[in-house]
Amino acid sequence: MTVDTKLTYTNEYIEQFSQDRNEPEWMKTLRLEALEQVEHLDMPEPDKTKIVRWNFTRFHHDFVSGENISSLDHLPEEIKDFFDQDNLPENLLIQRNHSIAHAALSKELKEKGVIFTDIFTAMNEHSELVEKYYMKDGVAVDEHRLTALHAALMNGGIFVYVPKNVQIEEPLQAVFWQEKPGLAYFNHVIVVAEQNSSLNYVENYISNSEEETVANIVTEVFANDNAKISFGAVDNFAENTTVYTNRRGIAKRDATINWAIGQMNDGNTIFENITELVGDNSLSHANTVTVGRGKLIQNITAKTIHWGKNSEGYILQHGVMKDSASNVFNGIGKIENGASGSNAEQTSRVLMLSEKARGDANPILLIEEDDVMAGHAASVGKVDPMQMYYLMSRGITRKEAERLIIHGFLEPVVAELPLESVKKQLKQVIERKIN
Repeated sequence: MTVDTKLTYTNEYIEQFSQDRNEPEWMKTLRLEALEQVEHLDMPEPDKTKIVRWNFTRFHHDFVSGENISSLDHLPEEIKDFFDQDNLPENLLIQRNHSIAHAALSKELKEKGVIFTDIFTAMNEHSELVEKYYMKDGVAVDEHRLTALHAALMNGGIFVYVPKNVQIEEPLQAVFWQEKPGLAYFNHVIVVAEQNSSLNYVENYISNSEEETVANIVTEVFANDNAKISFGAVDNFAENTTVYTNRRGIAKRDATINWAIGQMNDGNTIFENITELVGDNSLSHANTVTVGRGKLIQNITAKTIHWGKNSEGYILQHGVMKDSASNVFNGIGKIENGASGSNAEQTSRVLMLSEKARGDANPILLIEEDDVMAGHAASVGKVDPMQMYYLMSRGITRKEAERLIIHGFLEPVVAELPLESVKKQLKQVIERKIN
């Protein structure tokens, strides 16, 4: 049996969609070429996860606008949870369905040349800059069928650009709100930090769709020489949304990319987080936490590829599975020939809370250079009955004891997250899921 990815979308549909968005010619050409490749490319094959029955074609793609937000006070509570109500973000974009419903960027950052806008505006106002980074050195169109599908049907996203020598202290935050049931998200996010610049970027995905749909998300992050990017995300798609997320980072000489990802989807999920340390002395921390419940199936891959000398890559993954949920953690550290002095370290742990829950942790080291350091640790297990006994013997209920054990298990990863806002959001989402 093969995955059904036959599309009803035609060249005429793609051309009209591109024309309606007033896209540059290069983008329309890229879309059409990608559409031609969809049926000829293979599907991705995530290790130890069968996706043959997953939905990748039943969704509504048409561009759907969302009402403008006159005040953040009018947002539902589930969206307000993403903000500190006493200190609302000064630099914020909210994409409601496919359109921007709220946009704010400080005057100071505008004067410094910072770009923080939706992907369609960026293509119109900064076409050459977007073209330089869009699915070239990061994620390729022809990697497999889902990347080609994304390139053909991209219908939302964000473009972030920080010029040379600009240091941004306050986070830039984007909220993607899938409000209309059945709406497909083919979001594309590009984050660029030029030489000697730095930024903290946070994004949140949330949906409550009761209809079957798809989220096919590609993110490309570029840290040029001596740049630093802290990228935080909390993904929280609904049970009926099949999720494919590909977040890719390129770090050049003396550059740093730190990932802080909360994978909190309730629908079947493939998540790839790949960082290429192409420059000497480049650095990456890839931290991921997840809580699975219901019948969720997810496959999470964190991969660091070392090209530069003295590059350092650290992977830290912790997951908790409840009910009949299952999770596969793949941690891959690859040191290429010539990347002498590099260090690849990884830790993956899964905690299962019920008899039907499943977890798997696959540590992989691929070393093609002698003068390096590398190590891994992996564990999969159930709640220690002695821990439960100790807590309950102190008068704590079983439910509360389980809650404390889950928070304690995830805390080593949450504590490592560089962004306080992501820590807070993750703790809130984790609390909702375990209750």
